[in-house]
Amino acid sequence: MLEKVNATRMELLRLKKRLQLAARGHKLLKDKRDELMRLLMEIIDEVKDLRLSVESEFRSILEGFVLAKAKMGPFQVEQALLMPVKKISVSVSKKNLMSVRVPEFTKEVSGGIIPYGYLNTSGDIDISLDKFDKFIESLLVLAEKEKTVQLMATEIQETRRRVNALEYKLIPGLKETIKFITMKLDENERAGIVRLMKVKDIVRSH
Repeated sequence: MLEKVNATRMELLRLKKRLQLAARGHKLLKDKRDELMRLLMEIIDEVKDLRLSVESEFRSILEGFVLAKAKMGPFQVEQALLMPVKKISVSVSKKNLMSVRVPEFTKEVSGGIIPYGYLNTSGDIDISLDKFDKFIESLLVLAEKEKTVQLMATEIQETRRRVNALEYKLIPGLKETIKFITMKLDENERAGIVRLMKVKDIVRSH
């Protein structure tokens, strides 16, 4: 699509500089998009493995609580876990990953995971709580990585849109406009030469 411009040499020079800038920007954005895609694929592989591990850990924890309920009874298990003594608070900071602001979770822990005495409880509930304690760490890592994947996918979409806008709209439009101005200037130059030759002929005839 032709831009509305004056067909002057100054305008031609300006558009050529703009085209060079657009071409550089296009290359940088393509490189960024490709690198983001590479990083995203790596993180997705990590997330897949981590999610499978987390789901396996969670099933194991639930099985342990089911065994504890079978041995102790649901009421006793509920009473044992009624007053938790461990507190976990999570703070979220941001880190820069290829110009994408991704979250970084930091947890602060106080207290122990076992809120009861060992006399009237089953060993299954102890094992399950110990597993759950480690499971929280895995869960936070998974949440952090899944959010990173979401943010990176959004950034890739935005970058792809910019690349396409440059590749299929701005750069072709600039090239077309430059071609038009060049042709117009050449036409004006030829017309000027023809006029000059006519003036010479008139001068000679007099």
